[in-house]
Amino acid sequence: MSDHPHKRTSERVPFVVRVSYPDRQALADASENLSVGGLFIQTREPFALGELVRLSLSFPGLLEPFELKGAVAWRRPPTQELEGGIGICVDDPEERARLIALLDGAANAKPRQSGPFQVLLVEDNPHVAEMYSYTLRKLASQLPGSAVEVHFASDGHQALQVMQERAIQLVITDLYMPVLDGFALVERLRALEATKNVPIVAISAGGPEARTRALSAGVDVFLRKPVRFVEVLETVKTLIGV
Repeated sequence: MSDHPHKRTSERVPFVVRVSYPDRQALADASENLSVGGLFIQTREPFALGELVRLSLSFPGLLEPFELKGAVAWRRPPTQELEGGIGICVDDPEERARLIALLDGAANAKPRQSGPFQVLLVEDNPHVAEMYSYTLRKLASQLPGSAVEVHFASDGHQALQVMQERAIQLVITDLYMPVLDGFALVERLRALEATKNVPIVAISAGGPEARTRALSAGVDVFLRKPVRFVEVLETVKTLIGV
């Protein structure tokens, strides 16, 4: 792993978006945070230090794709607690300005529709669900009115019922669950006309095989547990212009 001044001097903000690579079409990763000077990407690809990388950042349904170029400034090897990844330094002034605008929630985001933004969380572990509930209550106390409304389901079958009853705009799901697991849930949602374009974030302790299978099923962003759930909701809050 290499040290680099941008790793220390750029204040980083938790921000989760999909990262794809126009030059590597079969690859999709996720950001962990952004700063005025660049971003950190969760990835297991063997990028070399100093390598120039063309990126496309997006969040389906909220953030239209836009491209950036940057150099690999440092690397973080994977551990039991953290996914590995790379720090990307963005030196171009114009592209840096776009990152600043994104962090301010002032660019590239679609106007928020009337009414609260509807999120469905699918999680069978009651302890994890309670932790998410606490985070959501804390987040809601910081928002004007009811900008984000979150619904819960303990398995894929319950999730499908909720999807039939409400106009869910974002699904955040575990993958390994009883009754109907996350993989099957994603496949069914992608097969239905009403839900085929709903953005889906998978949060799982599974390894590379689970990640590959989830992305193949139609997941937009894959995050490896443990993950700070508040980072996902803070991202949504920014992108909907709250």
